[in-house]
Amino acid sequence: MDTIAEKSSNTLAGGGQVAGDDIPKDGTGVVKLDPWLSPFQDSLKRRYAKTHDWIKRINETEGGLDKFSKGADSFGLHVGKDNSITYREWAPGAVKASLIGDFNNWNQETHPMQKNEFGVFSVTILPNANGQAAIPHNSKIKVSLELPGGMWVDRIPAWIKYVTQDLSISPAYEGRFWNPAPADRYVFKHPRPKKPESLRVYEAHVGISSPELRVATYKEFTKTMLPRIRDLGYNVIQLMAVMEHAYYASFGYQVNNFFAASSRYGSPEDLKELVDTAHGMGITMLLDVVHSHASKNVLDGLNEFDGTDHQYFHEGVKGRHELWDSRLFNYGHHEVMRFLLSNLRFWMDEYCFDGFRFDGVTSMLYLHHGIGTGFSGGYHEYFGAGVDEEAVVYMMLANELLHELYPDVITVAEDVSGMPALCLPLALGGVGFDYRLAMAIPDMWIKILKEQKDEEWDIGNICWTLTNRRHAEKTIAYCESHDQALVGDKSLMMHLCDAELYTNMSTLTPLTAVIDRGMALHKMIRLLTHSLGGEGYLNFEGNEFGHPEWLDFPREGNQNSFWYARRQFNLTEDPLLRYQFLNNFDRSMNTTEAKYGWLHSDQAFISLKHEGDKVIVFERAGLVFVFNFHPSNSFTDYRIGIEVPGTYRIILNTDSKDHGGFNRLDEATRFFTEPLEWNNRKNCTHVYIPSRTAFVLAHESRIGAGGATLRGFQCY
Repeated sequence: MDTIAEKSSNTLAGGGQVAGDDIPKDGTGVVKLDPWLSPFQDSLKRRYAKTHDWIKRINETEGGLDKFSKGADSFGLHVGKDNSITYREWAPGAVKASLIGDFNNWNQETHPMQKNEFGVFSVTILPNANGQAAIPHNSKIKVSLELPGGMWVDRIPAWIKYVTQDLSISPAYEGRFWNPAPADRYVFKHPRPKKPESLRVYEAHVGISSPELRVATYKEFTKTMLPRIRDLGYNVIQLMAVMEHAYYASFGYQVNNFFAASSRYGSPEDLKELVDTAHGMGITMLLDVVHSHASKNVLDGLNEFDGTDHQYFHEGVKGRHELWDSRLFNYGHHEVMRFLLSNLRFWMDEYCFDGFRFDGVTSMLYLHHGIGTGFSGGYHEYFGAGVDEEAVVYMMLANELLHELYPDVITVAEDVSGMPALCLPLALGGVGFDYRLAMAIPDMWIKILKEQKDEEWDIGNICWTLTNRRHAEKTIAYCESHDQALVGDKSLMMHLCDAELYTNMSTLTPLTAVIDRGMALHKMIRLLTHSLGGEGYLNFEGNEFGHPEWLDFPREGNQNSFWYARRQFNLTEDPLLRYQFLNNFDRSMNTTEAKYGWLHSDQAFISLKHEGDKVIVFERAGLVFVFNFHPSNSFTDYRIGIEVPGTYRIILNTDSKDHGGFNRLDEATRFFTEPLEWNNRKNCTHVYIPSRTAFVLAHESRIGAGGATLRGFQCY
């Protein structure tokens, strides 16, 4: 398989480019972009060489990465054209194996399996006399393994595509043979959307996507949530908790069946319909993939599958995550590599996802997993003995595979450490992700709200945190993470308003100072993060309108209650509640970006950071962004710098009535520049900036194009 380096030049975030002919063929191309990496060339060369060693080995022994990553086509259960069923399972620690289930009355003697020299067991089951498959669709199934000591254990097949749970019987899942009749199989109707230039990501969890006290379904999400997300202006959905996890309250991060779509939301066909319907709306679908660790479950997971401690995972302490209480993959093992790469291919091919957000990348990158480690930004922290090079190489190989086979694929890394070259292609010595999550930004906002009064906000530090990123590598910014919505923490709106969210969000009651401040800052924080913080933007569902309650999944500690395991979208539909205004602003912000494209433009030029006035002014994508975070002072005839001369008008305004503001700005006002250099810009104009207000100006010549309305609603 050729690498990206051998096929094309590499365009980088911010417009930089390194031509293919100029790239060193040893993984040190990144040094040309960042000379500070020069002392670490040996590390860059080593991980690059190891990745290519893997590619060479797989080419020689498996017929190439393409074939190697199609493990799901051979392992697990497969139905032939004649309705025969072949089952293959890698279990090198087992002595014998048999396929058991409802179809043979769970008899170990009926369908014994043969073991080859690589530890792979297999069996073929001929069709019934009537020509039908001998194992009925959706019937229960397991593999029974004899261990060296003579003990027999039953396991759910590692490559199983559907499992179900009956809590009235047992918390353990049961394997199901998923083989619906042709008429019942979902057929995809829509092509994948092209990769968006700007990523506006809506992070969603199917189960909580309803105001009702229960687990919502794929079909409900398709019917109610997809239109809502589209109308809010998001073009990407990052779907959480799809890979089957035994414990609902784990938020999907304790995966036990990597090839199974969670049955608690519905059938595999229902998930396919969800993805396909989203594609028909032009929405890109990302799967939250968990390859950083696995559930320690034995009865229904991978742990001790063949009776050993080290089949899929490192043995002993190295194979256990002490904080997550989970198992850690052995990324250096040939069959583990096949399993994980095939898992990515499976979700792309079977369910037509468009890419992945890789969970827990920091844990994968380092042998210490980030536990008890504060990353200062010193380059020595990213290279050397603390790095898990086997995991790094796995991610390099995974990204290379995905980008080679799916040109429009999107991969996002959840990394708090700031690993250099994480979001550069393998050709340059990078790990290959397209984006990283800007995890320092939500930490900053929550720290500010917890520790500082409004008048103490450090405007310079806010701007520094929002722009402190590796500019050759793309970043997705977000104001608050889903973790902050969980019990034990608070979302931004809960920090801003606390108990008044329950008493003073009605339009029938006077607007209190707390709600006024909370709504104003909620909008401003979002717009500032959206426009200044990265090359993409992410929002966790419900946070767009300031959801008034935290998340707490049903568990023993809350009497298995669903009261907090839901999102109350109905609050935005009540005309007597103020949540509608925050929802309106979120829509306006996204649709304005969709028209002007600041997320895929060069980084902003900040012309003003005034600590006393609490004013920030910057330009991006030819737009002028103006923020006044002062709690009480409004400014008239405030001079701001603008690079391009002309006449400007307001296209987005946090203070409009539709956004729950006071309508202090006249959006019909035309702002004329004068050729006076101001704040390092060639021109200037004068504006009125009300307290706790932000607005965006566009050149008048651009506003008419496309018929956008002044308030930033849907652009036609």
